[in-house]
Amino acid sequence: MRNLIMIFGILLCIGQLNAQDREIIDKVLGTVGGEVILLSEVEEQFALLKQQKGTLDDGERCFIMESLIASKLLLNQSKLDSIEVTEAEVDQQLDARIQNILAYMNNDVSQFEAYYGQSVNEVKEGFREDLRNRLLTERMRASVIGDASVTPSEVKGFFARIPYDSLPYFNSEVEIGEIVYLPKVNPTQKAISLKKLEDLRQRIVEGGEDFAELAKVFSDDPGSARVGGDLGMQQRGTFVPEFEATAYALEKNEISEIIETEFGFHLMQLLERRGNNIHIRHILVKPEITNDDLLLAQHRLDSVRTLLEADSISFSAAVKRFSDENEQSYNNDGSMLNPQTGTTFFEIGDLDPDIYFTIDSMEVGGYSSPIAFEKQGGAKAYRMILLKTQTEPHKASLDRDYSKIKMATLEEKKNKFIGDWVMDKMGSTYIHFDQSYNTCPNLQVWETN
Repeated sequence: MRNLIMIFGILLCIGQLNAQDREIIDKVLGTVGGEVILLSEVEEQFALLKQQKGTLDDGERCFIMESLIASKLLLNQSKLDSIEVTEAEVDQQLDARIQNILAYMNNDVSQFEAYYGQSVNEVKEGFREDLRNRLLTERMRASVIGDASVTPSEVKGFFARIPYDSLPYFNSEVEIGEIVYLPKVNPTQKAISLKKLEDLRQRIVEGGEDFAELAKVFSDDPGSARVGGDLGMQQRGTFVPEFEATAYALEKNEISEIIETEFGFHLMQLLERRGNNIHIRHILVKPEITNDDLLLAQHRLDSVRTLLEADSISFSAAVKRFSDENEQSYNNDGSMLNPQTGTTFFEIGDLDPDIYFTIDSMEVGGYSSPIAFEKQGGAKAYRMILLKTQTEPHKASLDRDYSKIKMATLEEKKNKFIGDWVMDKMGSTYIHFDQSYNTCPNLQVWETN
């Protein structure tokens, strides 16, 4: 647990230690234009790589320093080019990263604050500037790369340059289709939840009770409940349509009527509006899914499986008719995308354990029984798996692995764009690093005489 939390803390923003650590160990190791490279940044990345690889040579710091110089060069140029990142974007990213850490602590805020020695809001503010710089760097890199693409001839040329003995060996891979079916809330539970939120609204509007305090006690949104239902400053398009339509129609401090979305029933209050950005808080009450509701959903999805096996309906049609339209796979004809590669191929070891053990005894083209799982946010659902394809372990080839080779070709081209850009900017940007790095052969080209 401690290692997972540490990794998330390091990844939260590039080069961010807590304030006490920085006071002790920090010093400036390099300067790139108006940006500085700190000792803590090098040591954080060294520690992270060591966790991932086990052992590292001290010479690895030379390559970390080179990577940081390139990153700072992008950041420096982003400010010279007046590239912008809004506060709403920073807040959204901060909230997501904090939630990732809290999720590994079972949303225990007291454990979070004990580990970091600061409140959640203090930690967020400590990360804010580093995260803004990271977003600026990513935006500048995207600007340099532009709409990079590769042609089939470039892919073939890239593959031809790889010596046969150096061709990668690919493990067994699968393509997975899924239908995700959500249990339907029964009318009784809906009525109970609606009545609960109506009573809370009355306590706020007529009884004068504090919205934030009631949100902390009664809201079923764990992420915002701990901060009084506060969702922060968000830009248009962040929320689901029903929620957003109501939120943008409110006046400052106005309490909304109760609305229903896919997440449950909401009561909201507008705190501030800046153009298309709104600062809002809400109380969410989720109707309870009973065991009978879950059993009905399981039987329903099992009936869909029967139709598929009898060829009474195509898989594509079943996805559109029965699957949750908020799932990524819904808009991909039921195919799951590998988030690490952006393709439909998964190495067996990369699959969720439930899916891994489900397909272990399946034949290609077969359908699984319904599998119970929890969606992000804790909603219960059922998933039926289709094993679409499965490959045997093999050495890379153009005909079997074209998509992977194309991705590698594109990455090489992007890296060349960045490399050419860096070489161009080196001549017009002041770059200096600490003399302790003078022995790094890879850094000699960076030093400005």
